[in-house]
Amino acid sequence: MEEEKKVVSEHKKSCTNCGAELKYKPGTDTVTCEYCGHHETIIPHQDGFQELELKPYLDEMGSQSHSEEIMMLHCKNCGANQHIEEHYKSLHCVYCTMPLIIEDAYKEDWILPGAILPFQFDQKKSHRIFSKWVKGLWFAPNNLKKAALDPQNTKGLYLPYWTFDAQLYANYTGERGEYYYVDVAYTTTENGKTVRRTRQERRTRWSSANGNVNGFVDDTLIKASHQNKNPIPKKLSNWNLDALQPFNTSFLAGFVTEKYTIPLKDGHLSSTKEAEGIAISWAKQHIGGDTQRVHHIDMSLSEETFKHILLPVYISAYRYNGKKYNFFINGQTGAISGNRPYSFWKIFFFVVFILIVVAVIFWFSEKQ
Repeated sequence: MEEEKKVVSEHKKSCTNCGAELKYKPGTDTVTCEYCGHHETIIPHQDGFQELELKPYLDEMGSQSHSEEIMMLHCKNCGANQHIEEHYKSLHCVYCTMPLIIEDAYKEDWILPGAILPFQFDQKKSHRIFSKWVKGLWFAPNNLKKAALDPQNTKGLYLPYWTFDAQLYANYTGERGEYYYVDVAYTTTENGKTVRRTRQERRTRWSSANGNVNGFVDDTLIKASHQNKNPIPKKLSNWNLDALQPFNTSFLAGFVTEKYTIPLKDGHLSSTKEAEGIAISWAKQHIGGDTQRVHHIDMSLSEETFKHILLPVYISAYRYNGKKYNFFINGQTGAISGNRPYSFWKIFFFVVFILIVVAVIFWFSEKQ
């Protein structure tokens, strides 16, 4: 029987003391009222992670199962799709800061997340990390440093990803390489004379190899949104997925959530390519020797499951001379990265200063 669709707003909780909206407190398992301080514990899902069987979803048989209806806002400026809870006060795109029009909101179905990596620190700490980073930038425009002083420019966002699990089996053919060394004669010049010397050079002795490998591929992580205009830097993607929690809508309270735009089938194709790389790596380990070649591999996957998961980042958007810049902070580790503008005048005056110093040094050296 298909599960009944759920609307996100039905899961929202109000404070039992004053009626205000409860929000998730990063780094804890509680939701808290910002007005009276009341807090409630987020109760873990008794069934654990929602690992879903892959094939029914790819065949569109399970599209209504484990799904829900959410309210979406589309940014007409940069194209980002964002889910914003009704209580979220700042209706601006987290990527480009352009205003979002609440009247343009529309409903969409999505596959219910099976797991979430909650934010581990709050927006105030993320702002301190960002401000420290900005202040350490060389040749940054003064306006950038002023913008960093406004915490409203830093917002929390849950990014969508797919993870895939599977049993992998592969047959392979290839070659095993063993190193050996030979003496090679050569001539060189020493003290004006030509002399003969020998040196050792490495060679590889190849022998054919074939066999099979198998094992469990766990949590292959595939991004689920295109992010063409707002790519998340790769250096921020070092997630510790062991800290994933069973999904609970309470973790979303007070944050923006981006809906996946890469379909499940496309994510599966990407994960299959990742699995092929894993199979080749396993085959090389199985071949052994000093070096290996894999000429052909025949891979199959079985017992495939997947999860839709949400991972946390803080984003700060800034415009300088008509161009948009984004800065990203990993909401789990605190790692920061982003593109940045440069001040033409700071660079100009620095070059002038260097030229003056060089000229003064040259002038004193000529006087001596």
